[in-house]
Amino acid sequence: MSAKSARTQLRVGRLVKAHGLKGALKLELYTDDPDGRFTPGAEFILQVPESSPWHGKTVTVREFKWMNSHPVVFLDGIDDRTAAESIVRAILWIDQDATTPVVEEDAWYDHQLVGLDVVRDGAVVGRVTRVDHFPAQDLLGVQLVGTDREVLVPFVKAIVPEVDMAAGRLVVTPPAGLFEDLPADEDTPSESGDEDASGS
Repeated sequence: MSAKSARTQLRVGRLVKAHGLKGALKLELYTDDPDGRFTPGAEFILQVPESSPWHGKTVTVREFKWMNSHPVVFLDGIDDRTAAESIVRAILWIDQDATTPVVEEDAWYDHQLVGLDVVRDGAVVGRVTRVDHFPAQDLLGVQLVGTDREVLVPFVKAIVPEVDMAAGRLVVTPPAGLFEDLPADEDTPSESGDEDASGS
């Protein structure tokens, strides 16, 4: 379970060598979903030396196929072996921005999480205001309902077992102490938290 920044670049492949006479290029893949990434019309940012005529340009996929178990791509504007040779060794990157569907299981973009209601034991206790990224784990900043207090909730399955984008909420099962200042019922003063006091 993780959060992603709203805009990130992904390295998806490298053009290894020209293949045949019609501009095809063999690929070294850095993606688990080549058939999904290299669809006709997909556009890639090129990482090439500044001296390359391709520096600062993008390329668009015309066709992607497997030939003898090797991935091969045809790109718009590259129609012969000479043109293909000129772009060999380029690394292909894709701008995966907020409009790109999330394909990883249990991964969301920051902007999808911010604004979600935070539900605990069936009641809305707060709202996600930000996402902090740390090496160990991501933390959700949660503004508690009716207060100016913010708590940081580790964005892990054990504490956030459910994210329901369609309902605009996420469910939390925080450990004792994480929401300790939050009354069980907002209409009940914190002084009357003793169950025996009201029952006798």
